[in-house]
Amino acid sequence: MRISTVRAYLEQQSEHHGYASRLLPPVYKYRTLNPAALTAGHASFDLSHHLVFSTQLRKGVFTTPSAKALTEYWLQVAAKQQFALDQVTVVPDHTHLMVRIVPKLSIEKVALSLLNNGQYFIGQHYPQLLIENGMNQLWNASAYAGTCGQITTGLLAKWLESDE
Repeated sequence: MRISTVRAYLEQQSEHHGYASRLLPPVYKYRTLNPAALTAGHASFDLSHHLVFSTQLRKGVFTTPSAKALTEYWLQVAAKQQFALDQVTVVPDHTHLMVRIVPKLSIEKVALSLLNNGQYFIGQHYPQLLIENGMNQLWNASAYAGTCGQITTGLLAKWLESDE
């Protein structure tokens, strides 16, 4: 997918899910103004991914304060583990993230780190949200991960097939 399409989709989550018309829409959006520079020796890369995590049984757990706090915690995790969170949108029952990684990291490792750290953080700082919703864990045991960038797979295939 084109990264611009994914960014626009993340920006429209409150409208997409019908939360925008509420007086206090339970949504939180984060978008970095200064993307972190990621480097690797002797390599040039742009490894961007769109991740989606849903709460257990798609229960509406997140409030604006808990979503903001979770995002701030995830930013610390990302800095420590050398990946970048460029955009996060949280609605009550799921999150969308735009993640950039370095070649030595797998998106699976990054997703697991975010899921596990998110579970820990909410359990430590917002346990009432889990208790009120009758949940023993925060996330469903699955996630969506898709790549995105400036060049689509179709454009790259066309270029590889050309004589240039």
